[in-house]
Amino acid sequence: MTTHTNIRRSAAVLLVAGVAAGATVLATGTAGAMPTDFHCTSGQVTTRLVYGGAGAGGRDAAIQFTAKQGETCTLPGRLPIDLVGARDVLLSSDAAPDAPSVEIGDGSSAYIPLHWSAIGAPRQETPLAITITAPQETSPRGDTSDPRITLPWDFGAVNAAPESHTIRTGAITAGAAPTV
Repeated sequence: MTTHTNIRRSAAVLLVAGVAAGATVLATGTAGAMPTDFHCTSGQVTTRLVYGGAGAGGRDAAIQFTAKQGETCTLPGRLPIDLVGARDVLLSSDAAPDAPSVEIGDGSSAYIPLHWSAIGAPRQETPLAITITAPQETSPRGDTSDPRITLPWDFGAVNAAPESHTIRTGAITAGAAPTV
């Protein structure tokens, strides 16, 4: 009987140790997992306006987002954009409501193309800034940041005449913004 009792105790100890080890592995694996499709916060990216060139009265630029080192996040195909100043200039998105998202990480970039008219000197206005609203306020690590990204407008006047007073924006596109 003593042998059977010792075997039972040993088996019980091994069973408890195995369950505890399995629970530890399971808990560690779950706690360490990060979401793989997490929308970008303003704190995870650097953002800048990139001049894209001019021709025949039209101007091109882009809002470029670059993921900071160690960060991976997703930008939706369409983001809210506003102008500061230039009250007669409108923003209009050519991006489809279901435009595909773009994932960026560790220094990779994506951009939103911009196009506008700069002819018609009597009716031009110069925006002070352009504001983009990041899709997320809290990162996977729990860091929070103001979702508004405000960039100074460095591209001069925009046509503010009623027939041509719109800055057209496109869908988010993977890669660095085209430049001249």
